[in-house]
Amino acid sequence: MNWLKSPFFWFLLAVLTTAGLTAIGPEEKTLGENVRIVYLHGAWVLTAEAALALAGFFGLLGILFRRERLHRWSAALGRTGIVFWVIYLPLSLWAMQANWNGLFLSEPRFRIAFIFAVTGVLLQMGLAFLARPVFTSLANVLFFAALWITLRQADYVLHPPPSPIFSSGILSLQLFFVGVIFLTMAAAYFLTRWWLQKQS
Repeated sequence: MNWLKSPFFWFLLAVLTTAGLTAIGPEEKTLGENVRIVYLHGAWVLTAEAALALAGFFGLLGILFRRERLHRWSAALGRTGIVFWVIYLPLSLWAMQANWNGLFLSEPRFRIAFIFAVTGVLLQMGLAFLARPVFTSLANVLFFAALWITLRQADYVLHPPPSPIFSSGILSLQLFFVGVIFLTMAAAYFLTRWWLQKQS
């Protein structure tokens, strides 16, 4: 049973568990069962942002302290963050269709997400080809800084506030959402561990 030792197996298990839990999540008065898509969409993008933030953080530490291990964590987290960010896009489209009855591709935050997804994929491919740890760490620092600044300046047009569930005041929804976030974070951790194995 070597597959039980594979981080990729546990990544897939965490993703499937997240999907299964979300499918039976509590409904909300206004959105009804469509709030379940919001759980998944919200947890996924938060996990992507957290992975990219950590990629930048470990990258900065790697540059400052010149530690190869920190560079490898930055590279692995950067790849994980982009994987989650890219998958977040179809989840965003699904949430639009379910809750807005249409696809608003010109919505500012979706447009930004798409641009950074394309840029991020190309960047990670280039960094993997170059295989220069310091360049990878520096790129991860700059990428997250650009993403953070751009998102903070973006308008909310046809898009709910940053955390509609946490601002709902409904404890059951908030606790469930925290549980979904925990599972997506676990999935990101296992995927990162898998990338680290691939590097060694």
